[in-house]
Amino acid sequence: MVNEANGIVQSETADELEEMDFAAMLEESFKKDSGRDALIDGVIVEIKDDVALVDVGKKSEGRLYTSELLDSEGNMAYKVGDTIKVVISGFRNERPNVSHKKAIRKERVKSFIADYKEDEEKVFDLKVVGKNKGGFIVEDESGIEFFLPRSQAAVRDMNALMGKNVKVKIIKVDTENESIVVSRKKFLDDERKKRKEIVQELIDADEVVEGTIKKITTYGMFVDVGGIDGLVHYSEISYKGPVNPSTIYSEGEVVPVKAIKYDKEKRHLSLSIKAAMPDPWEEIRDQLEVGDSIQVEVSNIEPYGAFVDLGNDIEGFLHISEISWDKNIKHPKDYISENQEIDVEVIEINADERRLRVSLKNVLPKPFEDFLKTYKTGEVVKGVVTTITNFGAFIKIGGIEGLLHNEDTSWNRNDKCKELLTVGDEIEVKIIKIDDINEKVSLSKKELEDSPIQQYAKNHSNGDIVIGKIRDIKDFGVFVELENNVDALIRTEDLPQGSEDELKVGDDIEAAITFIDDKKNRIRLSVRRLSKLKEREALKEINKEEKMTLGDIIKDQLK
Repeated sequence: MVNEANGIVQSETADELEEMDFAAMLEESFKKDSGRDALIDGVIVEIKDDVALVDVGKKSEGRLYTSELLDSEGNMAYKVGDTIKVVISGFRNERPNVSHKKAIRKERVKSFIADYKEDEEKVFDLKVVGKNKGGFIVEDESGIEFFLPRSQAAVRDMNALMGKNVKVKIIKVDTENESIVVSRKKFLDDERKKRKEIVQELIDADEVVEGTIKKITTYGMFVDVGGIDGLVHYSEISYKGPVNPSTIYSEGEVVPVKAIKYDKEKRHLSLSIKAAMPDPWEEIRDQLEVGDSIQVEVSNIEPYGAFVDLGNDIEGFLHISEISWDKNIKHPKDYISENQEIDVEVIEINADERRLRVSLKNVLPKPFEDFLKTYKTGEVVKGVVTTITNFGAFIKIGGIEGLLHNEDTSWNRNDKCKELLTVGDEIEVKIIKIDDINEKVSLSKKELEDSPIQQYAKNHSNGDIVIGKIRDIKDFGVFVELENNVDALIRTEDLPQGSEDELKVGDDIEAAITFIDDKKNRIRLSVRRLSKLKEREALKEINKEEKMTLGDIIKDQLK
């Protein structure tokens, strides 16, 4: 049968038979030579350069490498005549080979076996120090040797474990042969069973348990719950949303968690910290309403706005447009800073979708209200150009922006703001209209100068006969350009009857001024009045001639 265990294949057929054969051969060897590997006392009878002779009660003294008699500093620890523990490891030409180090290890194994309790389910962390046909030799830090059969190693490649530490459990203690057999497979099987039981208990119980943070990564934290590692994804840490766990927790810290999912195929346990805590959105569902003012702390600032912490694991969003009444805000950091406590107004709350939006500007004085207290229509003020468009320019005055329309920029109808102004210019303007309902302010720059009509009125008056060029023809009359930027209107009723169809744009036309209104910048002309004026002048000339003729007659009669 083949099982998977952490990617390691276990074989329980040929390997088990091989282990049994090995054990049988080992036992048989003890029967043939009861003295071999037995722990005996030997007396050092001679010490040469690299070999010492030890009397072990045989026909010949045993051979022992002197390297086994050196202390930690490399000095000889024994002398001729000393009694030492040895074991016979073999024979060469009927002379026994003995080992002092094996004797020490054998003593340790004997001592371990004497203290061992069979009902113990202890886990040992041992190092693989060698291998043979039947399996591996493993030992603990004190040098006690254990045997790990190949069938119990749970490994496909024999070389994969060499030099590595493995966790094992004891499966057999042979008191007679003084050997300890361990199993990595049993440890893994027990761990899987234990894990399955713990996981199932966590899932079924649906309760909050304590876990210890073992490792923090960018995507979450691995938490130990009852010896089982589960992952707390960064989205399962806080109701605020995904967070960087390293900014909140540290390895070794104990945290409350709840099991939320287990993937049997991947053996992946998912844990949640936020599921182990009360849902703050449920708490505020009936406690917070749109329009409420609350104090929050700025937790994070982005170019498009800021996230604010309500202090109960809930974050609200403050959009850049809700930070200031200033429409030209470039970056939130120009107005707020991280960790700053601010008062805001709740403008949207949706507990079901876990969405909360707040406004900072709504709790600040409205610039337009301050403007109304300070400025009046007709006032001349200074402002700074903030934006230029095709239809005009916006001028910042006292915290608000007023509109300077193209037609109010210059008396020259062809002039445009984008040709005369640049952003950042400080200019003087006149407030010509304040719309407090729609919070709009209209400005004028041209009204700071005399209009062309006002200039024209200085040299002309009602009754003057003038000549102009027809600029436009409407149903109600004709617009006539008298001079640069000086327009006058001849109403239809002031034109000669039936002459409308004969008039053309660009034609010169003669008329008389009927009135000049330099305050409203209006001039009215009349061709009919011109005709009357001309008739009157003609009558004056006729009368003048007639009077002269009668006088001459009388004068002649008197002679």
